[in-house]
Amino acid sequence: MDVSGLLASTAKGRNTDVIKEVPLVVDAGLLAVFDSNDIDEESYRENPEEYLQSTARDGVQALINTLFSLPIQRSEDGPLARLPPIELALPRAKTLPKQKSLTKWEQFAKARGIQKTVRDRRVWDEERQEWVQRWGKNGKNKESEEQWATEVPANASDDYDPIKEARDKRKARVAKNEKQRLGNLARAQGTTPSKEQRKQELRGQALQTKISTASMGKFDRKLEGEPKLRGIKRKFDSNEGDIQAEKSASLALISKLERDGSAPSSKKTKRDNESGTKDNVLNVRKAIRHVTKGKGATAMAPKFSKGGGKKGRTTSGKGKR
Repeated sequence: MDVSGLLASTAKGRNTDVIKEVPLVVDAGLLAVFDSNDIDEESYRENPEEYLQSTARDGVQALINTLFSLPIQRSEDGPLARLPPIELALPRAKTLPKQKSLTKWEQFAKARGIQKTVRDRRVWDEERQEWVQRWGKNGKNKESEEQWATEVPANASDDYDPIKEARDKRKARVAKNEKQRLGNLARAQGTTPSKEQRKQELRGQALQTKISTASMGKFDRKLEGEPKLRGIKRKFDSNEGDIQAEKSASLALISKLERDGSAPSSKKTKRDNESGTKDNVLNVRKAIRHVTKGKGATAMAPKFSKGGGKKGRTTSGKGKR
């Protein structure tokens, strides 16, 4: 937008007062001007660009006049105007955030009147004589895992590791906090199952555990008040049935076994088939280990040699000397 003409007319002594039939509403806090006057259709149709520039100039002039009437504060960047509070409440782009529901601890603290205290992220270390982090890397909570001497209980086992025990306790606390956090989120979203729903869930899990036995829980000891198991039970074919159907089922099973036996089941079997050792059903190495009781083929050399017998004994000897 070219406003050189408006600036030239203002430099010649144009009045800075803005006079309208309906006074302009200036909100200095928002730096906004609202003009509720009707549009002059004749002026707009004659020259719309000039009409819009004139209307915009009046609004900006009214805003500048208001800003120069505000109290001024000195600063390094120059004089600054102190803006008043916002008068017009504009609609929000997003909805108001919902109020967070209280956690179990917050509910307990509110009922008992316990005031929340925020602990500092850094604590003083007497040994190092410096401030260290309470949590995280090189935190104070890992002090028991990094100390050079640790007291061992009198009833500790031989493989007792104090560093591992301290680390496991710290990780257990972290897991407990995470579980509580997830429980608070589920409770806030209203997805926490009720007591009756949890009871039904546990009953279903118990029934599923019972039918995991070979007898599907038929011979298990029943508890007092335990409901009867219902569900899919095993179905056995009758001993007297259609001979043709039994024959077809047997032939299908044999065909399946033949297919499974012809296909190599592992890389070793495939390698043996390719090398031509398919007919060699005897594992020679395993047989030698069995005969020599794990000593190997070298243990069989004296047994099958010419002299035979144990080491150090000859056939021509007459006995011990």
